[in-house]
Amino acid sequence: MRGHLEQRGKRSWRAKIYVGIDDEGRRQYVVRTLRGSKRDAENQLNVILLEVGRGPQIVADPTFADLVAKWRDIGTLNLSPTTLGEYHRLLEKRLLPRFGAIKLRTIRPVDVDMFYAELHRGGRGAKPLGAQSIQHIHAVLRMLLNQAVRWEWIPSNPAAKATPPRILKVELTVPKPRDLKLILEDCEHDDPDLAYFLRLSAISGARRGEVCALRWSDIDFTRGVLTISRSIAGGRNSALVEKGTKTHAARKVSLDEETLRTLVEHQHTCRGRARACDAVLPPDAFVFSDAPDGATPWRPDRVTRAFRRLADSLGATHVRLHDLRHFAATQLLAAGVPVKTVSARLGHANASTTLNIYAHQLESADDDAARVLGGLLDARADKEDQDG
Repeated sequence: MRGHLEQRGKRSWRAKIYVGIDDEGRRQYVVRTLRGSKRDAENQLNVILLEVGRGPQIVADPTFADLVAKWRDIGTLNLSPTTLGEYHRLLEKRLLPRFGAIKLRTIRPVDVDMFYAELHRGGRGAKPLGAQSIQHIHAVLRMLLNQAVRWEWIPSNPAAKATPPRILKVELTVPKPRDLKLILEDCEHDDPDLAYFLRLSAISGARRGEVCALRWSDIDFTRGVLTISRSIAGGRNSALVEKGTKTHAARKVSLDEETLRTLVEHQHTCRGRARACDAVLPPDAFVFSDAPDGATPWRPDRVTRAFRRLADSLGATHVRLHDLRHFAATQLLAAGVPVKTVSARLGHANASTTLNIYAHQLESADDDAARVLGGLLDARADKEDQDG
Protein backbone atom coordinates (compact mmCIF):
# COMPACT_ATOMS: atom_id res chain seq x y z
CA MET A 1 0.00 0.00 0.00
CA ARG A 2 1.44 3.32 -1.08
CA GLY A 3 0.75 6.93 -0.09
CA HIS A 4 2.25 10.31 -0.75
CA LEU A 5 1.82 13.96 0.18
CA GLU A 6 1.28 16.98 -2.07
CA GLN A 7 1.64 20.46 -0.61
CA ARG A 8 -1.45 22.58 -1.32
CA GLY A 9 -0.68 25.64 0.78
CA LYS A 10 1.64 26.95 3.47
CA ARG A 11 0.35 24.45 6.06
CA SER A 12 -2.03 22.38 3.94
CA TRP A 13 -1.31 18.97 2.41
CA ARG A 14 -3.13 16.51 0.19
CA ALA A 15 -2.64 12.87 1.19
CA LYS A 16 -3.31 10.32 -1.54
CA ILE A 17 -3.24 6.61 -0.72
CA TYR A 18 -3.52 3.93 -3.39
CA VAL A 19 -5.86 1.13 -2.22
CA GLY A 20 -6.13 -1.09 -5.29
CA ILE A 21 -8.18 -1.74 -8.41
CA ASP A 22 -11.99 -1.75 -8.46
CA ASP A 23 -14.21 -4.26 -10.31
CA GLU A 24 -14.00 -2.17 -13.48
CA GLY A 25 -10.20 -2.02 -13.49
CA ARG A 26 -9.92 1.55 -12.24
CA ARG A 27 -7.33 2.62 -9.66
CA GLN A 28 -8.85 3.53 -6.29
CA TYR A 29 -7.45 6.10 -3.87
CA VAL A 30 -8.26 7.45 -0.42
CA VAL A 31 -7.74 11.21 -0.47
CA ARG A 32 -7.52 13.41 2.64
CA THR A 33 -6.72 17.06 3.27
CA LEU A 34 -4.23 17.44 6.14
CA ARG A 35 -3.09 20.56 7.97
CA GLY A 36 0.06 21.43 9.90
CA SER A 37 3.78 21.11 9.31
CA LYS A 38 5.23 18.53 6.93
CA ARG A 39 6.13 16.33 9.89
CA ASP A 40 2.55 16.59 11.21
CA ALA A 41 1.21 15.65 7.78
CA GLU A 42 3.60 12.68 7.53
CA ASN A 43 2.45 11.43 10.95
CA GLN A 44 -1.20 11.76 9.91
CA LEU A 45 -0.45 9.94 6.65
CA ASN A 46 1.05 7.04 8.58
CA VAL A 47 -2.12 6.82 10.71
CA ILE A 48 -4.30 6.77 7.58
CA LEU A 49 -2.12 4.05 6.04
CA LEU A 50 -2.64 1.92 9.15
CA GLU A 51 -6.41 2.52 9.09
CA VAL A 52 -6.70 1.64 5.43
CA GLY A 53 -4.63 -1.47 5.99
CA ARG A 54 -7.07 -2.76 8.62
CA GLY A 55 -9.69 -3.46 5.99
CA PRO A 56 -12.91 -2.23 4.44
CA GLN A 57 -13.94 0.32 7.08
CA ILE A 58 -12.47 3.05 4.86
CA VAL A 59 -14.07 3.19 1.44
CA ALA A 60 -12.34 4.88 -1.47
CA ASP A 61 -14.50 7.78 -2.68
CA PRO A 62 -17.69 6.23 -1.22
CA THR A 63 -21.17 6.60 -2.66
CA PHE A 64 -24.35 7.17 -0.69
CA ALA A 65 -25.11 3.46 -1.18
CA ASP A 66 -21.74 2.60 0.43
CA LEU A 67 -22.70 4.74 3.42
CA VAL A 68 -26.08 3.04 3.78
CA ALA A 69 -24.51 -0.43 3.56
CA LYS A 70 -21.94 0.37 6.26
CA TRP A 71 -24.59 2.01 8.46
CA ARG A 72 -26.80 -1.07 8.17
CA ASP A 73 -23.86 -3.17 9.36
CA ILE A 74 -22.91 -1.22 12.46
CA GLY A 75 -25.09 1.86 12.93
CA THR A 76 -28.52 0.45 13.73
CA LEU A 77 -27.93 -1.09 17.15
CA ASN A 78 -29.84 1.51 19.20
CA LEU A 79 -32.95 1.76 17.01
CA SER A 80 -36.28 0.12 17.79
CA PRO A 81 -37.70 -2.34 15.23
CA THR A 82 -40.45 0.15 14.34
CA THR A 83 -38.00 3.00 13.75
CA LEU A 84 -35.58 0.77 11.86
CA GLY A 85 -38.37 -0.51 9.63
CA GLU A 86 -39.43 3.04 8.78
CA TYR A 87 -35.83 4.04 8.04
CA HIS A 88 -35.41 1.09 5.67
CA ARG A 89 -38.69 1.95 3.94
CA LEU A 90 -37.64 5.55 3.33
CA LEU A 91 -34.21 4.47 2.18
CA GLU A 92 -35.47 1.94 -0.36
CA LYS A 93 -38.37 4.05 -1.63
CA ARG A 94 -36.95 7.58 -1.56
CA LEU A 95 -33.28 8.05 -0.75
CA LEU A 96 -31.40 5.22 -2.46
CA PRO A 97 -33.16 5.71 -5.82
CA ARG A 98 -32.15 9.38 -5.75
CA PHE A 99 -28.69 9.38 -4.13
CA GLY A 100 -27.52 5.74 -4.11
CA ALA A 101 -25.01 5.92 -6.98
CA ILE A 102 -23.83 9.46 -6.18
CA LYS A 103 -20.42 10.06 -4.57
CA LEU A 104 -20.85 11.52 -1.10
CA ARG A 105 -18.30 14.26 -1.74
CA THR A 106 -20.38 15.58 -4.66
CA ILE A 107 -23.69 15.98 -2.77
CA ARG A 108 -24.38 19.67 -2.18
CA PRO A 109 -27.08 21.46 -0.16
CA VAL A 110 -28.70 22.63 -3.41
CA ASP A 111 -29.00 19.00 -4.55
CA VAL A 112 -30.82 18.14 -1.33
CA ASP A 113 -33.13 21.16 -1.65
CA MET A 114 -33.95 20.26 -5.26
CA PHE A 115 -34.78 16.72 -4.09
CA TYR A 116 -37.17 18.08 -1.43
CA ALA A 117 -38.82 20.38 -3.98
CA GLU A 118 -39.33 17.43 -6.31
CA LEU A 119 -40.93 15.41 -3.52
CA HIS A 120 -43.18 18.33 -2.64
CA ARG A 121 -44.50 18.83 -6.17
CA GLY A 122 -44.67 15.11 -6.98
CA GLY A 123 -42.11 14.83 -9.72
CA ARG A 124 -41.35 11.73 -11.82
CA GLY A 125 -44.93 10.47 -11.65
CA ALA A 126 -45.00 10.21 -7.86
CA LYS A 127 -47.65 11.69 -5.59
CA PRO A 128 -46.77 15.02 -3.92
CA LEU A 129 -45.56 14.69 -0.34
CA GLY A 130 -46.52 16.97 2.52
CA ALA A 131 -44.09 18.83 4.77
CA GLN A 132 -44.35 16.22 7.53
CA SER A 133 -43.35 13.36 5.21
CA ILE A 134 -40.46 15.35 3.75
CA GLN A 135 -39.26 16.21 7.24
CA HIS A 136 -39.12 12.48 8.04
CA ILE A 137 -37.01 11.87 4.93
CA HIS A 138 -34.81 14.85 5.86
CA ALA A 139 -34.23 13.40 9.33
CA VAL A 140 -33.01 10.08 7.90
CA LEU A 141 -30.78 11.76 5.29
CA ARG A 142 -29.29 14.15 7.82
CA MET A 143 -28.63 11.32 10.29
CA LEU A 144 -26.81 9.25 7.66
CA LEU A 145 -24.69 12.14 6.40
CA ASN A 146 -23.83 13.05 10.00
CA GLN A 147 -22.52 9.52 10.35
CA ALA A 148 -20.41 10.01 7.22
CA VAL A 149 -18.94 13.15 8.82
CA ARG A 150 -18.13 11.23 12.02
CA TRP A 151 -16.41 8.54 9.95
CA GLU A 152 -14.50 11.32 8.16
CA TRP A 153 -15.87 10.26 4.78
CA ILE A 154 -16.98 13.85 4.09
CA PRO A 155 -15.95 17.13 5.77
CA SER A 156 -19.44 18.51 6.36
CA ASN A 157 -23.10 17.53 6.17
CA PRO A 158 -24.90 19.02 3.13
CA ALA A 159 -28.32 18.11 4.57
CA ALA A 160 -27.61 20.28 7.62
CA LYS A 161 -27.51 23.30 5.31
CA ALA A 162 -30.64 22.34 3.36
CA THR A 163 -34.08 23.86 3.94
CA PRO A 164 -36.88 21.28 4.08
CA PRO A 165 -40.45 22.65 4.08
CA ARG A 166 -41.64 23.96 7.41
CA ILE A 167 -44.36 22.02 9.21
CA LEU A 168 -47.34 24.16 10.10
CA LYS A 169 -48.58 23.57 13.61
CA VAL A 170 -51.80 21.56 13.57
CA GLU A 171 -54.49 21.99 16.18
CA LEU A 172 -54.64 18.96 18.46
CA THR A 173 -57.69 16.74 18.29
CA VAL A 174 -58.76 16.18 21.88
CA PRO A 175 -61.86 14.06 22.62
CA LYS A 176 -64.39 15.64 24.95
CA PRO A 177 -65.10 13.78 28.21
CA ARG A 178 -68.63 12.88 27.07
CA ASP A 179 -67.31 11.44 23.76
CA LEU A 180 -64.71 9.34 25.54
CA LYS A 181 -67.27 8.18 28.10
CA LEU A 182 -69.58 7.07 25.27
CA ILE A 183 -66.73 5.11 23.64
CA LEU A 184 -65.83 3.39 26.91
CA GLU A 185 -69.43 2.52 27.74
CA ASP A 186 -70.00 0.95 24.33
CA CYS A 187 -66.69 -0.92 24.52
CA GLU A 188 -67.48 -2.38 27.96
CA HIS A 189 -70.29 -4.46 26.45
CA ASP A 190 -68.54 -5.70 23.29
CA ASP A 191 -64.87 -5.89 24.33
CA PRO A 192 -64.27 -5.43 28.08
CA ASP A 193 -60.51 -6.04 27.75
CA LEU A 194 -60.19 -3.21 25.25
CA ALA A 195 -62.28 -1.00 27.54
CA TYR A 196 -59.81 -1.63 30.38
CA PHE A 197 -56.93 -0.74 28.03
CA LEU A 198 -58.58 2.49 26.89
CA ARG A 199 -59.49 3.64 30.40
CA LEU A 200 -55.96 3.00 31.64
CA SER A 201 -54.55 4.88 28.63
CA ALA A 202 -56.80 7.89 29.25
CA ILE A 203 -56.09 7.98 32.98
CA SER A 204 -52.33 7.39 32.84
CA GLY A 205 -51.59 9.33 29.65
CA ALA A 206 -49.22 6.49 28.69
CA ARG A 207 -48.25 5.71 25.10
CA ARG A 208 -49.88 2.65 23.51
CA GLY A 209 -46.62 0.67 23.47
CA GLU A 210 -46.13 1.41 27.18
CA VAL A 211 -49.60 0.13 28.06
CA CYS A 212 -49.03 -2.99 25.94
CA ALA A 213 -45.81 -3.65 27.89
CA LEU A 214 -47.41 -3.48 31.35
CA ARG A 215 -47.13 -6.54 33.56
CA TRP A 216 -49.17 -7.26 36.64
CA SER A 217 -46.02 -6.80 38.75
CA ASP A 218 -45.96 -3.17 37.57
CA ILE A 219 -49.17 -2.39 39.48
CA ASP A 220 -49.06 -1.67 43.21
CA PHE A 221 -52.70 -2.18 44.16
CA THR A 222 -52.04 -1.21 47.79
CA ARG A 223 -50.57 2.20 47.01
CA GLY A 224 -52.51 2.70 43.78
CA VAL A 225 -49.35 3.31 41.74
CA LEU A 226 -48.45 2.15 38.23
CA THR A 227 -44.79 1.82 37.19
CA ILE A 228 -44.08 2.43 33.50
CA SER A 229 -40.60 1.27 32.55
CA ARG A 230 -40.92 -0.55 29.22
CA SER A 231 -42.58 -0.36 25.83
CA ILE A 232 -43.57 -2.85 23.15
CA ALA A 233 -42.48 -2.05 19.59
CA GLY A 234 -43.13 -3.80 16.31
CA GLY A 235 -45.26 -3.34 13.20
CA ARG A 236 -47.87 -5.64 11.73
CA ASN A 237 -45.38 -7.88 9.93
CA SER A 238 -42.43 -7.65 12.34
CA ALA A 239 -41.55 -9.40 15.57
CA LEU A 240 -42.42 -7.68 18.83
CA VAL A 241 -39.57 -6.28 20.92
CA GLU A 242 -39.71 -5.18 24.54
CA LYS A 243 -37.57 -2.08 25.05
CA GLY A 244 -37.21 0.92 27.33
CA THR A 245 -39.55 3.89 27.30
CA LYS A 246 -39.08 6.71 24.79
CA THR A 247 -36.99 8.69 27.28
CA HIS A 248 -35.27 5.51 28.61
CA ALA A 249 -36.49 6.35 32.11
CA ALA A 250 -39.07 4.67 34.34
CA ARG A 251 -41.86 6.69 35.91
CA LYS A 252 -44.59 6.12 38.49
CA VAL A 253 -48.20 7.17 37.86
CA SER A 254 -50.94 7.33 40.49
CA LEU A 255 -54.29 5.72 39.68
CA ASP A 256 -57.77 6.60 40.90
CA GLU A 257 -59.93 4.12 42.82
CA GLU A 258 -62.28 3.31 39.93
CA THR A 259 -59.40 2.53 37.57
CA LEU A 260 -57.85 0.29 40.24
CA ARG A 261 -61.20 -1.45 40.64
CA THR A 262 -61.44 -2.15 36.92
CA LEU A 263 -57.89 -3.54 36.95
CA VAL A 264 -58.74 -5.87 39.83
CA GLU A 265 -61.78 -7.00 37.84
CA HIS A 266 -59.62 -7.53 34.75
CA GLN A 267 -57.03 -9.52 36.73
CA HIS A 268 -59.79 -11.75 38.13
CA THR A 269 -61.01 -12.41 34.58
CA CYS A 270 -57.48 -13.24 33.39
CA ARG A 271 -56.97 -15.70 36.22
CA GLY A 272 -60.24 -17.38 35.36
CA ARG A 273 -59.16 -17.80 31.73
CA ALA A 274 -55.85 -19.28 32.84
CA ARG A 275 -57.59 -21.84 35.11
CA ALA A 276 -59.98 -22.79 32.29
CA CYS A 277 -56.92 -23.69 30.17
CA ASP A 278 -55.08 -25.49 33.03
CA ALA A 279 -52.57 -22.64 33.12
CA VAL A 280 -51.33 -20.29 35.81
CA LEU A 281 -51.18 -16.50 35.59
CA PRO A 282 -47.72 -15.55 36.96
CA PRO A 283 -47.06 -12.22 38.70
CA ASP A 284 -45.08 -10.93 35.72
CA ALA A 285 -47.72 -11.83 33.10
CA PHE A 286 -48.69 -9.12 30.66
CA VAL A 287 -51.78 -7.18 31.72
CA PHE A 288 -53.14 -7.21 28.17
CA SER A 289 -52.56 -10.55 26.47
CA ASP A 290 -54.44 -13.10 24.38
CA ALA A 291 -52.39 -15.95 25.87
CA PRO A 292 -54.05 -17.77 28.82
CA ASP A 293 -50.85 -17.39 30.87
CA GLY A 294 -50.27 -13.80 29.76
CA ALA A 295 -46.94 -14.72 28.16
CA THR A 296 -47.26 -12.48 25.11
CA PRO A 297 -48.47 -8.86 24.95
CA TRP A 298 -50.98 -7.27 22.64
CA ARG A 299 -49.51 -5.82 19.47
CA PRO A 300 -49.66 -1.99 19.46
CA ASP A 301 -50.98 -1.91 15.89
CA ARG A 302 -53.72 -4.40 16.82
CA VAL A 303 -54.98 -2.02 19.52
CA THR A 304 -54.97 0.90 17.08
CA ARG A 305 -57.06 -1.03 14.56
CA ALA A 306 -59.53 -2.18 17.22
CA PHE A 307 -59.96 1.39 18.48
CA ARG A 308 -60.38 2.71 14.93
CA ARG A 309 -63.21 0.24 14.27
CA LEU A 310 -64.88 1.14 17.57
CA ALA A 311 -64.63 4.91 17.08
CA ASP A 312 -65.86 4.69 13.47
CA SER A 313 -68.88 2.60 14.53
CA LEU A 314 -69.88 5.35 16.96
CA GLY A 315 -69.35 8.15 14.46
CA ALA A 316 -66.27 9.43 16.32
CA THR A 317 -64.11 9.33 13.21
CA HIS A 318 -62.06 12.30 14.41
CA VAL A 319 -60.80 10.53 17.53
CA ARG A 320 -57.55 8.53 17.39
CA LEU A 321 -56.07 6.21 19.99
CA HIS A 322 -53.20 8.65 20.60
CA ASP A 323 -55.77 11.35 21.39
CA LEU A 324 -56.42 9.63 24.72
CA ARG A 325 -52.94 10.81 25.71
CA HIS A 326 -53.85 14.35 24.63
CA PHE A 327 -57.08 14.01 26.64
CA ALA A 328 -55.12 13.21 29.80
CA ALA A 329 -52.73 16.12 29.29
CA THR A 330 -55.30 18.79 28.44
CA GLN A 331 -57.71 17.82 31.22
CA LEU A 332 -54.93 17.95 33.81
CA LEU A 333 -53.68 21.32 32.58
CA ALA A 334 -57.22 22.73 32.49
CA ALA A 335 -57.67 21.60 36.09
CA GLY A 336 -54.62 23.61 37.11
CA VAL A 337 -52.21 20.72 37.65
CA PRO A 338 -48.63 22.09 37.39
CA VAL A 339 -46.95 21.58 34.02
CA LYS A 340 -44.01 19.80 35.65
CA THR A 341 -46.37 17.23 37.17
CA VAL A 342 -48.18 16.69 33.87
CA SER A 343 -44.85 16.34 32.06
CA ALA A 344 -43.64 13.69 34.50
CA ARG A 345 -46.92 11.77 34.20
CA LEU A 346 -46.75 11.75 30.40
CA GLY A 347 -43.11 10.71 30.38
CA HIS A 348 -41.82 13.75 28.53
CA ALA A 349 -38.08 14.35 28.68
CA ASN A 350 -38.68 17.78 30.24
CA ALA A 351 -41.47 20.27 30.91
CA SER A 352 -40.57 22.33 27.83
CA THR A 353 -41.79 19.48 25.62
CA THR A 354 -45.17 19.63 27.34
CA LEU A 355 -45.24 23.41 26.99
CA ASN A 356 -44.52 23.19 23.25
CA ILE A 357 -47.23 20.61 22.57
CA TYR A 358 -49.96 22.04 24.77
CA ALA A 359 -49.25 25.78 24.57
CA HIS A 360 -52.78 26.50 23.30
CA GLN A 361 -54.31 24.71 26.28
CA LEU A 362 -52.16 26.74 28.66
CA GLU A 363 -53.30 29.95 26.96
CA SER A 364 -56.93 28.96 27.53
CA ALA A 365 -56.18 28.20 31.18
CA ASP A 366 -54.51 31.59 31.51
CA ASP A 367 -57.66 33.27 30.17
CA ASP A 368 -59.64 31.49 32.90
CA ALA A 369 -57.08 32.61 35.48
CA ALA A 370 -57.47 36.24 34.39
CA ARG A 371 -61.26 36.01 34.74
CA VAL A 372 -60.94 34.48 38.20
CA LEU A 373 -58.57 37.19 39.42
CA GLY A 374 -60.65 39.93 37.87
CA GLY A 375 -63.75 38.50 39.49
CA LEU A 376 -62.08 38.54 42.89
CA LEU A 377 -61.10 42.19 42.58
CA ASP A 378 -64.51 43.19 41.25
CA ALA A 379 -66.26 41.35 44.05
CA ARG A 380 -64.04 43.07 46.61
CA ALA A 381 -64.72 46.51 45.11
CA ASP A 382 -68.49 45.89 45.10
CA LYS A 383 -68.38 44.84 48.75
CA GLU A 384 -66.47 47.98 49.73
CA ASP A 385 -69.03 50.15 47.88
CA GLN A 386 -71.84 48.43 49.76
CA ASP A 387 -70.06 48.85 53.10
CA GLY A 388 -69.41 52.52 52.33
